[in-house]
Amino acid sequence: MKKTHDMGKQQWQQQAAGALRDSLVMLSPRHQLRNPVMFIVYLGAILLLLLFFHDLTVHPAEAVFTGAIDFWLWITILFANFAEAVAERQGQAQASSLRESRQELTAKRLPRADRDASYESVAATSLRKGEFVLVEAGDAIPCDGEAVAGVASVDESAITGESAPVIREAGGDRSAVTGGTHILSDWLVIRVTQEAGNTFLDRMIGMVESAARRKTPNEIALSVLLVILTLVFLVVTITLYPFSWYSVHYASHSGSVISLPVLIALLVCLIPTTIGALLPAIGIAGIMRLLRANVVAMSGRSIEAAGDVDVLLLDKTGTITFGNRQAAAFHPAPGVSEQELATAARLSSLTDDTPEGKSIVQLAQQRFPSEQQHPSDQAQWLPFSAETRMSGVDDGEQQLRKGAPDSIRQWVEKQGGSWPSAVDDTVQKVAQSGATPLVIASKEQVLGVVELKDIVKTGIKERFAELREMGIRTVMVTGDNPLTAAAIAAEAGVDDYLAEAKPETKLGRIRQYQEEGYMVAMTGDGTNDSPALAQADVGLCMASGTQAAREAANMVDLDSNPTKLLEIVRIGKQLLMTRGALTTFSVANDIAKYFAIIPAAFVSTYPQLSALNIMQLSSPSSAILAAVIFNAIVIPFLIPLALRGIKFRAESAQQALRRNVLIYGVGGIIAPFIGIKLINLLLVAL
Repeated sequence: MKKTHDMGKQQWQQQAAGALRDSLVMLSPRHQLRNPVMFIVYLGAILLLLLFFHDLTVHPAEAVFTGAIDFWLWITILFANFAEAVAERQGQAQASSLRESRQELTAKRLPRADRDASYESVAATSLRKGEFVLVEAGDAIPCDGEAVAGVASVDESAITGESAPVIREAGGDRSAVTGGTHILSDWLVIRVTQEAGNTFLDRMIGMVESAARRKTPNEIALSVLLVILTLVFLVVTITLYPFSWYSVHYASHSGSVISLPVLIALLVCLIPTTIGALLPAIGIAGIMRLLRANVVAMSGRSIEAAGDVDVLLLDKTGTITFGNRQAAAFHPAPGVSEQELATAARLSSLTDDTPEGKSIVQLAQQRFPSEQQHPSDQAQWLPFSAETRMSGVDDGEQQLRKGAPDSIRQWVEKQGGSWPSAVDDTVQKVAQSGATPLVIASKEQVLGVVELKDIVKTGIKERFAELREMGIRTVMVTGDNPLTAAAIAAEAGVDDYLAEAKPETKLGRIRQYQEEGYMVAMTGDGTNDSPALAQADVGLCMASGTQAAREAANMVDLDSNPTKLLEIVRIGKQLLMTRGALTTFSVANDIAKYFAIIPAAFVSTYPQLSALNIMQLSSPSSAILAAVIFNAIVIPFLIPLALRGIKFRAESAQQALRRNVLIYGVGGIIAPFIGIKLINLLLVAL
């Protein structure tokens, strides 16, 4: 653990050192122009630098004050650059780790989708869309593609960080493969879907590296607001000079005309420099938090949309439930003991390798551990088939069958037996509870019903309750019949469900919510999910999903964990809350600067303004300098908060607004009064 901590500390030191160098590079006018608020500070610093050199020769006494103000303006700009550079360095580190998984590969190109055809060894970079390649055990997959033949175990740890291998096979929703991953066993024939330079990994690297340059609509709107505020304060500051000049020369007031350094200091302290400096870092940090959660956002817009989501559509299987039905109870028929039913169910499931079959054996052993029978060597096993819809075993005179109720009923009646009405009642009761009934029979006798239940994940109901507190509506999407869907929805605690869902029904439901003004998020991994993923405001696709689904979504989960959508919503809301909180703080802390600079700037002309000096600052020059210094040093103090994000709580928007205004609004008013006073005392002492 200490070694890991030391490595993390060393990595942070390297990133910080690189960010300091980047901060100096970012002093170029072209870079500063990208941030209008800081560009005003940049122009003011240049103007004061020229004035400083002028004062050195003409007014040496004034040069000290001008130089001190200018020094702290440059420090303000460097701190703003440092905040952005640290966030970009983290993104570059993420991109480097992804790039390490990309290497020069040789591909076995096939003339057609046939493993037995003769292949040609070529560079992976020469592959073209639509061509076929063969990958076998030990090979690296040379390109993004779709498996069109074969089945294989694939190591995707280079991309996902998950050590457990996954199965990829032709057809279905597990056919997409990613370049740079490795085949552990068996083989695949892959059809190339992306040419070199445009693979999934290339796009991820590009998205990470371009994180600093993308702005979301929300961020653009906030930037426009900051520019407007800056222009307003710029106009106000400019008009103060003729006002001061007139007051001194024509209004019979004493004192001196306000100087250029004081005007620039006033402007810099009044415009929203704090949020202007931190805004780029906040946006980049949001993308980095998603990447640390192993989620790649195709656009910054999708992250913010996640923060505004009103409705979540979640697949039942794998998200709300574990996906594998498990035996939950034995319901014996009249005249049959539970032990007899459990013994027969176990014997008929001994060779059933499905999760359901294994769970039946496990439940029987748990319920009756001392009553374990074993079949003879002459036992004949009947595997499950789609035609008969049942399986079983024939062992001498004993004939056991396990399967769907209607299939077992036909078999029993064919053997000359009868079907108890009580079993019909049990089957209906089990189905209405959201479980699946399997009937066990021995020749002409019906022994009872095994209840297979889709197990709801532990804690999922509480997570849905948290989302409900945030005002988010949860909708379970499933292909189950309405009775089963309703039962599982009630157990999981979702607000609504969509049963017997087909691609067009998913798409229709999403459009309906959007027409009603809701922001909708959905998770999926199959080709049939593609229309809904493309329509949703936030579409989360699994990295294991099909190529069509990955291209339709605007987020890809490298862990292929459907429950990740809940975490993405948290990250999105955290991004919006962090931006709002720091904006509130930035605007609020200007109030203290009014009481520091305005009295200091005009007290010689209007002595009555000394009443506004409620902080009892020592002199006009120390008051102005203290305000400028505080304006600069508050930025690095807030960088960790901008990168980490404020703590997320499951609460309504009204509660979040009230809490943030109290903490960052009131705190933003109080902190500068304390900070400026302490800096002023330090300046006087020095």
